[in-house]
Amino acid sequence: MAVTSLAPPWVILRLAFRSVAASSCLHTNQKTLITNLSIPTSFPLRQSALRRCYSAEAIKGDVDFLLKGVGDQAVAKEVKQILEMARRASSKREVLHTDFLTPPIVKESVSLLEKFADVKIVAQGGYPEAERCRISIGHPDVLTSDPDIVAALSITGNFGFQPCSHGDFLGAILGTGISREKLGDILIQEEKGAQVLIVPELVDFVVTALDKVGNVGVTCSKIPLLALEYEPPRTNSFKTVEASLRIDAVASAGFKISRSKLVDLISKDVRVNWATVTKNGTIVKTGDVVSVSGKGRLKIGEINETKKGKFAVEIIRYL
Repeated sequence: MAVTSLAPPWVILRLAFRSVAASSCLHTNQKTLITNLSIPTSFPLRQSALRRCYSAEAIKGDVDFLLKGVGDQAVAKEVKQILEMARRASSKREVLHTDFLTPPIVKESVSLLEKFADVKIVAQGGYPEAERCRISIGHPDVLTSDPDIVAALSITGNFGFQPCSHGDFLGAILGTGISREKLGDILIQEEKGAQVLIVPELVDFVVTALDKVGNVGVTCSKIPLLALEYEPPRTNSFKTVEASLRIDAVASAGFKISRSKLVDLISKDVRVNWATVTKNGTIVKTGDVVSVSGKGRLKIGEINETKKGKFAVEIIRYL
């Protein structure tokens, strides 16, 4: 159907989007679709406005398709909300921020959001190697610097005779009424106390409300992120040669336990990239982080195939 210059603008816009939606190329590069979409010279809206509208529609339409690659349904549910946030940020050209997210949600969200040309993301947890991070999402023209969305607290007290664990500090903070997603990592400092990453808007509240961890009276104060006393984790690297890259083979070698015992722990105590493993046939790859409750954590390093068809796997064990 031809559209004349006399057609109302909303008719032109509706027909343009129908044309794009009917295309079989919905999951191709956005820029290609926008370039191939002809816009009449008499069109009263700016092309940049149409580009923003189309970008938002592309994100919305691709959400379910992209989430098919996320195996953990609980993670997929959280990631879907973040992709919807990206749609809003792109269409309104604004910057939005998540709360603190768990490592698997951060990993999947960043991986998917990087596929969109009109969305820029910044993930930060307050220090290098932070596990729990916040993600800032916005159009590249708007998100031009790292937002100030992570603050740090120092919790001090006489912990020399009554040491407190990570769970003790976490429980005390949550006991003030704060939800878990408002907190990032907790860095334990033995007898000195702990340092906590938190959303900036709750700093003053915690400073006032938190006066005890366990049976130890504490004092809270805000500190700059540069004052965080973070030490890179100590590691020990070694290589193992395995017939396959199955989780039961690689993890049993990495944690130096029998393969049968490792299999017994699957479905409850074994995680890959912080997601619980349900099948002992799960394949690991370079960069995967494997953890076993009570045994610690390791990272899969370089993998090379041997002349005999086996796999030489570098294991990076966290001490």
